Amino acid sequence: MNSNLERNLLFYFLLKGILMSKTILIYGLPGSGKTTLANKIFQKLENSIVFNGDFIRKKFNDWDFSELGRERQAKRMKSEALLSKKHWVILDFVCPRKKFRDLIKPNISIFMNTIKKGRFENTNDIFEYPDIKPNYVFSNFESDTQSDKIVEKLQPFSWKQETVQMLGRWQPWHPGHLELFKRAYSKTGQVCVQVRDCQNWNLSNPFNFEEVKENIIINLDKEGFTLGNEYIIQLVPNIVNITYGRKVGYLIEQEKFDEKVESISATKIRKKLGLN
Repeated sequence: MNSNLERNLLFYFLLKGILMSKTILIYGLPGSGKTTLANKIFQKLENSIVFNGDFIRKKFNDWDFSELGRERQAKRMKSEALLSKKHWVILDFVCPRKKFRDLIKPNISIFMNTIKKGRFENTNDIFEYPDIKPNYVFSNFESDTQSDKIVEKLQPFSWKQETVQMLGRWQPWHPGHLELFKRAYSKTGQVCVQVRDCQNWNLSNPFNFEEVKENIIINLDKEGFTLGNEYIIQLVPNIVNITYGRKVGYLIEQEKFDEKVESISATKIRKKLGLN
């Protein structure tokens, strides 16, 4: 079998646990600032993706704005959210009917109530204002402040808080790494997992950063840890030496585990799977 195909199949099964995405719906009349806010949130929120309504209509070449056309659009937006492997999916579209919002079932709903009329009369005529209060209602354009407020709520990882660093290849992430993560988390309440950029280094390490990252997220999600809350993941150079002087203000510690945990080897896992 082709080695690339083998690797792709392996990664598919590693990801079989499929991470459940959470949906942020940003809706309102055309010109209300939905796209600006959506892009600001996307730039700041770890492991997120944004789907813009016009982009999805263009993708399917469907510019039908009848009731059925709008319902089809809502279903497509929901489908994009369900298929995404990102933790946060931001849906940015008018979504004029309450029944469409009920169809989406967002985890977070944001109503852009910044204008009373948009540029399309037919949309103005059918737009239904929410009867159930959304999580956020914005009546003015302050996308920087508004996006900061939302992201701080959804992603409380603090860069000022004391943090434990975990540096490794994670090729692949396995139960031994999980035990190390839990030990690290217990020290400060948040962890910075750093992934060395080492794909194919030393004729080994078959997974790229995105594959490693996705595998870590899925495994930690199963344990109740959320990216951006209890931990972040960073790509770093292929670090092979850490040098420090006196009184640097941090510790470098080797954690000891029982024989069962310490016997878990990523190298052995890769060999068992027929990978370098």
